[in-house]
Amino acid sequence: MAAIQSLNRQILLKLLIASVMMFGFGYALVPMYKALCEVTGINVVTSKNAYGTRAYSANKVGNTQVDYSRTVTIEFDSNIRGPFTFKPVKNFLEVHPGEMTEIVYEVTNNLGRPVKAQAIPSYAPKSSTEFFTKLECFCFQEQTLAANEMKKMPVLFVIDAGMPKDVKTITLSYTFFELGVPQQPAGATTPKSKATL
Repeated sequence: MAAIQSLNRQILLKLLIASVMMFGFGYALVPMYKALCEVTGINVVTSKNAYGTRAYSANKVGNTQVDYSRTVTIEFDSNIRGPFTFKPVKNFLEVHPGEMTEIVYEVTNNLGRPVKAQAIPSYAPKSSTEFFTKLECFCFQEQTLAANEMKKMPVLFVIDAGMPKDVKTITLSYTFFELGVPQQPAGATTPKSKATL
């Protein structure tokens, strides 16, 4: 009897240790993911508060003056992972560094049930990421779409006037995916939507 109790205690201790280790690993995944995104420059997820703080600080030091001598072409791209039609209303815009600009993306839930979704942005070239400030974006929070609902979602942004002059084109790409469902394997093909002017 004593041997069984001792064995049960050992098993319980091992299970407790395994549970703590699994919780610790899950907790560590978030900063590891953010660090990986920063290193690779893809899927940059930033909160609205962080962008708002940066924009406010830039305004205080006068870095938001519009540079009318330069024009930067912003290309807009959209990708989907789920039952959506997702596209920008325009393929590109020409903007002056320092001026506030708005682009609208349209998304349609093609299912007869509500879905929750999230958009993840990425930028090319990678060096432009730190100069692309979003003041308002649908990517700041998850979106809930009713059955067959179509929604217009704005992005309000500014290109920092301090961006290197050799950067003449920036691509802003969003991947819009349904939350709570397994994603396709990396090798699987996914339809890609492109907007027309």
